[in-house]
Amino acid sequence: MILRSVNPATGKELAAYEEHTEANVEASLARAEVTFCQWRNVPLNERAKLLHALAGLLRERKGRYGKLITQEMGKTITSAETEIEKCAMICEYYADNGAGFLAQEAVDTDADDSFVRFDPIGVVFAVMPWNMPFWMPMRSAAPAVMAGNVFLLKHASNICGCSLELEKVFVDAGFPTGVFQSLLIGSNRVSAVLEDDRVRAVTLTGSEATGRILAEQAGRLIKKSVLELGGCDPFVVFADAEIDRAADAGLTARIFLAGQACIAAKRFIVHRDVADEFSTKLHERMAALKMGDPLDRENDIGPLARQDLVEKLDRQVQDSIRLGARCLLGGKCADRPGSFYEPTMLVDVHKGMPAYDEEVFGPVAAVVVAEDDDDALRLANDTSYGLGASIWTRNVDRGKQIAEQIEAGMVFINGFARSDHRLPFGGVKHSGYGRECGRYGMLEFVNIKTVWAADPVIERPR
Repeated sequence: MILRSVNPATGKELAAYEEHTEANVEASLARAEVTFCQWRNVPLNERAKLLHALAGLLRERKGRYGKLITQEMGKTITSAETEIEKCAMICEYYADNGAGFLAQEAVDTDADDSFVRFDPIGVVFAVMPWNMPFWMPMRSAAPAVMAGNVFLLKHASNICGCSLELEKVFVDAGFPTGVFQSLLIGSNRVSAVLEDDRVRAVTLTGSEATGRILAEQAGRLIKKSVLELGGCDPFVVFADAEIDRAADAGLTARIFLAGQACIAAKRFIVHRDVADEFSTKLHERMAALKMGDPLDRENDIGPLARQDLVEKLDRQVQDSIRLGARCLLGGKCADRPGSFYEPTMLVDVHKGMPAYDEEVFGPVAAVVVAEDDDDALRLANDTSYGLGASIWTRNVDRGKQIAEQIEAGMVFINGFARSDHRLPFGGVKHSGYGRECGRYGMLEFVNIKTVWAADPVIERPR
């Protein structure tokens, strides 16, 4: 089977890759097993040095990697280069903090000595998406590798170039060959890799549908899994919010990656008293966006990653309009080559519409009017997802109280939801389980081991 990389800005093929054979996959699994037995014994300070070297190479190659990301999946070159910088930062973060996160913890018991260790578990298998080709694997790999695990990546089939470059940069930084390996395989072969006894855990960033399948298999195999799935994130604007600031942030939160982010603001829930003002300001900002070649730094928004994603997005928009939503901007595929969709704004959105109920992966802002504060909270939680949420109010203390009631893994007050390598990232409900980033992300793939010790009883001669 051939895996093809197509430039979504032009529709032209960039490269074709031979899928790895069964023999290739077996060789990678065998190499991972052997490497783990060695890597787990490498001192933490040596692992940290290699992560610092990796960070240096990522920065050194930022221009090349950024261009590759942009060509393979379509995000703007500025965003792609920022992604590489984030990868370098997370490598440095775990290099500098990993030893502390993994330090054994003494526990006072009836033993002479008792403590908790954090030991690596082995081969971690990652199934990753195309929307952040370097960052998504790296935010799992950096803590896993620092903890002494080894990493197998099955990346999205449309970004094989990024997948192979990730493997290469680990080797170039000095890591043993089997610490990070990329498998060029289709989605239909994920199950067989997960079934292999040498794989001890799996992490997925992807759709809810894929997460259900993988979680069921991992559960049957009794293997640890972390799932970072979809989101229908609320961006809640209360009556006392700074409207200009909220509109600025709302624009970024919605059109980042051309709207193709699980954590992107999906539903703008706005108090009735400020709904018209906020909608007008958001409309002005969206209408001013410059769409075009993502390699041109003057452009604000590029294409969607694939043509089938454009078609799905358009169906969601048209179905929402048919059910009563009003389209104030866009609402159609762009009349140009490539997988472009016009920045779109829908108002009068309500439950029962795709723009309200579903994860809309594209530059579509859906405005929902809340009657009062209680209604805004109800609407925010009225979703099967629970990844991130954003709250806008001048009263930060009140915002913190509201955050307690939001059903999401992350709540941002007067800021838009995003990933930060220092904070745990993940969701609840159908957005998945487990965490990435921060100390909690590192502890997902370790054996939290209890050690209890007592001095032997020595009988003395009479």
